[in-house]
Amino acid sequence: KKLKVGLLDADIYGPSIPLMFGVKDRPYYDGEKLHPIDKYGVQIMSLGFLINNEDAVIWRGALVTRAIQQLMHDVKWPELDVMIFDLPPGTGDAQLTLSQSVALDGAVIVSTAQDVALLDAVKGIKMFRKVNVPIIGIIENMSYFVCSDCGKRTDIFSHGGVAKECEKHEAKLLGEIPIDADIRAGGDLGKPIVESNPESPQSK
Repeated sequence: KKLKVGLLDADIYGPSIPLMFGVKDRPYYDGEKLHPIDKYGVQIMSLGFLINNEDAVIWRGALVTRAIQQLMHDVKWPELDVMIFDLPPGTGDAQLTLSQSVALDGAVIVSTAQDVALLDAVKGIKMFRKVNVPIIGIIENMSYFVCSDCGKRTDIFSHGGVAKECEKHEAKLLGEIPIDADIRAGGDLGKPIVESNPESPQSK
């Protein structure tokens, strides 16, 4: 079954979904609600659709909370099987607003293997568990680099740190995503690699 998926860009300070999905249009407003933009079969809404992408968003916590609630409730979302909230790093207002406003099925934590990044990942795990949101698992991002010429693997940001934290905190390791030029290019060009090259190892 092909799932009907929604994606809400809740990274209020740095909304990157419009760039990564290649969306330059503004969402349609019917006089009462905004309509999400359909791109690659995903229903998308982002604050980035409503502001100049070069503007800095300088808001206090109450405004962040209000903006997220409006993106949830003042948007005419179609019937969906899955709603994904793309959150900023850390344990701030966006995370607390969502966990207090929506019955979340779980959180996916994304981290590199560096100790400094893992500190934030562990804080995220503890915060979500405190507000009774299950941890679906952790993804190790920028896990390694494979040279396209010689095939040699290099663990630029160390390796295995996420797996150790998963074991320590009884969380599932969902996968290791390599540093890859095609992933970077797809994000910059607005065509994710899962769309441009779905059969690649990175997409799978």
